[in-house]
Amino acid sequence: MSKKVNFQNSNNGNITMSAVINFPEGFNENQKYPALVVSHPGGGVKEQTAGLYARKIAEQGFVTIAFDASYQGESTGEPRQLENPHIRTEDISAVIDYLTTLPYVDGERIAAMGICAGAGYTANAAINDHRIKAVGTVSAVNIGAMFRNGWDNNVQDSEAIPYLLGGSGARTNDASGAAIATMPLAPLKKEDAPNAELEEAWEYYHTDRCQYPTAPGFATARSLTQIITYDAYYKAEVFFTQPLQIVAGSVAGSKWMSDDLYDRVASKDKNFHIVEGANHMSLYDVLQYVEEAVSVLVPFFQKHLQEVPVPGKN
Repeated sequence: MSKKVNFQNSNNGNITMSAVINFPEGFNENQKYPALVVSHPGGGVKEQTAGLYARKIAEQGFVTIAFDASYQGESTGEPRQLENPHIRTEDISAVIDYLTTLPYVDGERIAAMGICAGAGYTANAAINDHRIKAVGTVSAVNIGAMFRNGWDNNVQDSEAIPYLLGGSGARTNDASGAAIATMPLAPLKKEDAPNAELEEAWEYYHTDRCQYPTAPGFATARSLTQIITYDAYYKAEVFFTQPLQIVAGSVAGSKWMSDDLYDRVASKDKNFHIVEGANHMSLYDVLQYVEEAVSVLVPFFQKHLQEVPVPGKN
């Protein structure tokens, strides 16, 4: 069972968030349930991989919520397709704010996970917001590091300076009243893909595999002025103390960003599951790989979202 909801973003009262809440079988609104926030990739929406994971994990006894980021999908906000990583991170806390108002959600048992850039934003949210009791990541991407260092981590930071300049130019363009300048977050055409893995990203977003009307696959170019200097794992070595479960494909070009997260967190309870044969995109929707990821994530969340004992009760 699921329900589409809309609610005011507690960080920006001018934005209405759109989300889908999934309920476990036998749901009773008079009971308290552990809850999981699921964040979509950059360029994605709640109806794609985030929604898939949210539905599958809800089947195991959780209330889950997959949402569209501010300025994206069915959430409101202008300019459309803004991909400001700081806002994306704060969106997660805004969704948690909303969850805490629901009578059937146990505010002491909230976890978060994300896929691709959504995983990086989730990690950053957990560093700042310790209402998040446990974190799961799938094909994690630190979007700032990816733009600075390339998909395969083979580019130096300084080579990203033209991106910063391009972002600044885009802001000037937008301020002039011209059409909003945009950039692809995944290849918009098959021939634009630099390798087979990113060709699969084009296939996912722009063919019948998983294309969706509210996911055009591009972002505002002005977003580069926030993305380039953003580090999703900033101060993770001090403040990321929550349990962490990482899932990444053995042949994913992005795996180095999962490795980096694992190495940097302060958490003493961290786990890394490698899905053999999977690349970055496989973990979005290829059933055998998704099922393996879920089989790891569910017991992890069950363990760390066990009912919190009430003082004075047995």
